[in-house]
Amino acid sequence: MSSLRARLALSGYRWLGTAIYPFVWSYLALRAAKGKEDPARRRERYGYAGAPRPPGPLVWFHAASVGETSAVTPLIKEIRRRGIAVVLTTGTTTSARVAAERLGQTVVHQYVPLDFKPAVSRFLEYWQPDLAIIAESEIWPMTIVELGRRHIPQVLVNGRLSDRTFARWKKRPSLADALFENLALVIAQSEVDADRFRTLGALPVMVSGNLKVDTDAPPHDPQALREYRQQIGTRKTWAAISTFEGEENAAGIVHKALKDRNGLLTIIVPRHPERCDAIEAALVSEGLKVARRTRGEPLTPDVDVFLGDTIGEMGLYLKLTEVAFVGRSLFAEGGQNPLEPAMLGCAVLSGANVQNFRESYQMLAKNGSAKIVRDTEMLAKGVNYLLANDDMRRSMIDAGLETVQQMRGALTATLRGLEPYINPLVVKARLEPRADGRAG
Repeated sequence: MSSLRARLALSGYRWLGTAIYPFVWSYLALRAAKGKEDPARRRERYGYAGAPRPPGPLVWFHAASVGETSAVTPLIKEIRRRGIAVVLTTGTTTSARVAAERLGQTVVHQYVPLDFKPAVSRFLEYWQPDLAIIAESEIWPMTIVELGRRHIPQVLVNGRLSDRTFARWKKRPSLADALFENLALVIAQSEVDADRFRTLGALPVMVSGNLKVDTDAPPHDPQALREYRQQIGTRKTWAAISTFEGEENAAGIVHKALKDRNGLLTIIVPRHPERCDAIEAALVSEGLKVARRTRGEPLTPDVDVFLGDTIGEMGLYLKLTEVAFVGRSLFAEGGQNPLEPAMLGCAVLSGANVQNFRESYQMLAKNGSAKIVRDTEMLAKGVNYLLANDDMRRSMIDAGLETVQQMRGALTATLRGLEPYINPLVVKARLEPRADGRAG
């Protein structure tokens, strides 16, 4: 009975998708108007190829957004080093830019096809991947079913399930089992995640740790860093990064509370740069002077807030400070990745809502490199304390660097788990034309 319900649910999902598929253009047009879709490449979302398929064996990587793209970048480089071609799909324009910056022409980038049978089938028929590697928690029913129907192995890497996502799947156990049984392997971030995947029907499941720890520190422009440091001089700085709505206002309140004591410069880097016009307007209405990166405005002594409104420059912003509040944690839920500021030498502050990065925060907090704040007032006190106490700030920074080093190893473990799927493709690549066009 449960398998029948699952089949009926998947059948209903497929027919619903078929019914609304002709009208999806309006949804994509709306997203394009908001800067969330590339209008010139909208056909890729329908599964039409925007580039030629490389010869030889090919692995399809899918990484939804910036964080997932950054996490799988070292893994993609290892696959490419073995002579295997890669097509990487992402779902956002920002992640497409990150892929271009970090991987260049070494991979083919496409926007992920919408999870409708015509789009997914068209994509798979053209690219004919030998293996599909999906990052973190991207579970799209039609994509999984179509991959399974074509007997293409699909592996979930850096797998995680948030409390909310796990609870949602547990309410639909037959559907979860029908989908997760299609996964050839799940490589989970933690034992908690591994147990959750097993509960939902995934087998086999192994634990690797978090791939984000094995990524390189975000790059930065050395010349821009030198110029900004000269402009900042001896001023104290702190950063609020990956912020969501409400957290920029909190950063402004913190700045106004501490400005006179510290000659403070506040750096704000919102998670979604398209919100920066509204953020700037709100800060200016509070009497704060804002300089924006995209306008090339200097950080003169009267500038209160440096607004980081660019993509792919987190390394630059974090190099300008030693204290970083990580957003989506004070007023929004889920948290954002605290490992980047830790590996770049920042003491980390965060709100309590960090469910999506619970293990990372637990490790950092246990070693004394991250502190949790309850509200804006506590955030202001934490920033003030760290700016005023060099020894404590330095201690947290050192602990963060040590913690990141202790957590490394996920890439090696992931590659070990992928060996049964990758090694045959290495042999195939040697027998067929290589991805660079030369004979194997």
